Amino acid sequence: MNQRISVRAIIRNDDKILLLRRANGRESILHKYELPGGKLEYGEQPEDALRRHLHEEAGLHIQTAQLFDTVTYIDRDDRDIQYAVIVYSVGIASGHHAVELSQNYDKYDWINESKIQQDTLTDLSQLLLGIIQQDHLTDMSIEKITNNDDINTSKDKIIIYSDGGSRGNPGPSAAGYVIVNSNQEVIHQGGEYLGITTNNQAEYHGVRLGLEKAIELGYKHIDFRVDSMLVVNQMNGIYKIKNRELWPINERIRELIMHFDKVTFSHVRREFNQLADGMVNSTLNAHANTRE
Repeated sequence: MNQRISVRAIIRNDDKILLLRRANGRESILHKYELPGGKLEYGEQPEDALRRHLHEEAGLHIQTAQLFDTVTYIDRDDRDIQYAVIVYSVGIASGHHAVELSQNYDKYDWINESKIQQDTLTDLSQLLLGIIQQDHLTDMSIEKITNNDDINTSKDKIIIYSDGGSRGNPGPSAAGYVIVNSNQEVIHQGGEYLGITTNNQAEYHGVRLGLEKAIELGYKHIDFRVDSMLVVNQMNGIYKIKNRELWPINERIRELIMHFDKVTFSHVRREFNQLADGMVNSTLNAHANTRE
């Protein structure tokens, strides 16, 4: 597999992002919008390539460039090429905000993040803008998680052990949760068969089920205990979510979090999460027995 490096720029104007529409190129990118940028030349440094592309393709001059993320991407038109894409958050120099397009583009737009239509974007820009939107949701929910740290009564505070599992990964999957009070007495427990998913998706659904039940029961302060380090670190904003399959369930969880005064996520070893693990296995076994 061949590997190439490219750079892309996130240029914001209030809550809008600059996108350029391709005037030429292969069919999969023709007349599609993309973030400004392009490939590195041999021996070129990433920030130098970023400055060159923005000047040549859009007539813009960089004042600041801060590293936002680095992702890998396989071109669907040539599966033997893997790109390492270096993404920068860019500030434009004062007096150089007028966009002057090269012949490679026929239109530019400042588009509100919430109104961007996925089918108008190149595949790469769909991936990058999805990560940007996830970061925005993460910032909102982390603020919700860490704020409102008022003293809660024991009646309002519960611990939720959640888990998920897939027999095959992907394969038949289920999620489960167990809600306990401060005395480790079980208040409620439940599980749900999910169909064919992955382990990570199932782990997230365990969190989702626990939150939905906590809302129903009226609790406001939740302490999650999860044995998936990935889920814990992503919910705490340490890891970015780069797997598109996890975006919908992660967004749903962050919407549910807004119903609570405080939600925390802590990692526990699997041996300390046996109650929730038991709910997962009993749900999977019940489904298998029903099919037989």
